Amino acid sequence: MNLNTRITFLFAVLSAVIISLLSGFVWYFANEFAFEDFYKRLEARVKIAIQTKAAAGTNTVEYNEVRQKYLERLPQEEEQVFAADKASKIAFDKKVNLPSSFYKNIESGMMARYRNENVFYAGKYFKNGPNGYIVIISAKDPYGYRELKDLQKILFAGFFLSVALSYFVGRRFSDFTFKPIRELIKKAKGISAENLHQRLPPIKGNDEISEISQTFNDMLDRLETAFETQNNFISNASHELRTPLTIISGEAELTIARDGHRDPELQKSLATIQAESERLENILTSLLSLAQSGFDGEKQRWEEIRLDELIWDVKASIDLVNPDNQIQVDFSKLPENPESINLNGNLNLIKLAVTNIVNNACKYSDNRVVEVGLSVTRTNIVISVKDQGIGIPEDELQHVFEPFFRASNTTDYNGYGVGLPLSLNIIRLHKGSIAIKTVQESGTEMNILLPRSR
Repeated sequence: MNLNTRITFLFAVLSAVIISLLSGFVWYFANEFAFEDFYKRLEARVKIAIQTKAAAGTNTVEYNEVRQKYLERLPQEEEQVFAADKASKIAFDKKVNLPSSFYKNIESGMMARYRNENVFYAGKYFKNGPNGYIVIISAKDPYGYRELKDLQKILFAGFFLSVALSYFVGRRFSDFTFKPIRELIKKAKGISAENLHQRLPPIKGNDEISEISQTFNDMLDRLETAFETQNNFISNASHELRTPLTIISGEAELTIARDGHRDPELQKSLATIQAESERLENILTSLLSLAQSGFDGEKQRWEEIRLDELIWDVKASIDLVNPDNQIQVDFSKLPENPESINLNGNLNLIKLAVTNIVNNACKYSDNRVVEVGLSVTRTNIVISVKDQGIGIPEDELQHVFEPFFRASNTTDYNGYGVGLPLSLNIIRLHKGSIAIKTVQESGTEMNILLPRSR
């Protein structure tokens, strides 16, 4: 869940909590006030009933006429007046089943209240001469009850509508707030080693977003400077270091040709110097290539590459240095559309990466058959290189792409441990990857996965 969605969700949850609390307050107080009004109407009738009972024997008919004239009869109104003795209460309680707290309030002289669903009760104790009586009046309040039910429906509907509206408003607000950040992310994703000169557009203001943009641009300045320094070093080192090594190798070869036959020991020493200088030059070339493969910049030339033609070029290059190889090219899985095996990349670098892998397959299989295939998946072009060599120990497989690492079973083979790291750097530069399947003493299969141009 991205930050935009999280903020929208949090906004909706907070709104739901606030609306729930407000709806609860509205419901509670509406409930209290609506019932309070009805209870007062019941209590008025209780008082009239008490006065009627107290005036019994004088003019009860007049009291009843006044009651009927000025007090509207409530729905299903019932009036109960009985002696305040235990037997009368038990007889009445069998019909109504009121709680004991109701009677305790009556006995304490208070006006008692009780509600059972939509039936309301009000009662009071009074004395008429030496006798005590209890008056209980009950009635229903269908209008108030219906209004509360309607209010409940309105509150529920309002809750869901308000939450939906708050989610929609929160989403729009979040989209508006994060729009500059999304634009920065889109621009930042387009910046790589190939175009480090690009910068994020400046944003006016002194807020956090403008600060992020400026900080990112400052970081790009430092990165570009570091890459340029590295590139300049590689260019200078390539010339400055190779020149003396070439001179040493050439002088050793010249001295061997001129004076080596006179002194066998001298010839042997000079041959060692020549071999080691050539070895050092090869290591230097590999290291410089490895370093340079990590930086592409604007100076590299990118073009459309036909990978089937590239594989034939790789085979031709290896044939020159290793005529005994048994490379077998398999194009049986090529698609009908020739453009589907095109790659947008640097020809020299890709050729170097594939050559390293195929050359290793030939070397570590003692020139047994090496199968090189080309196929296409929905998203990738796959170059497969399968040999019948010594394989790689399983516990060392995770280290094969580390510079200068050589597997424990390769001590009898010449190498420097920079070929595979160099190839991986180049493949990664082209947004690809390398997958390895290996069985020790049976062989290794390497699959180079490169993104399709079309």
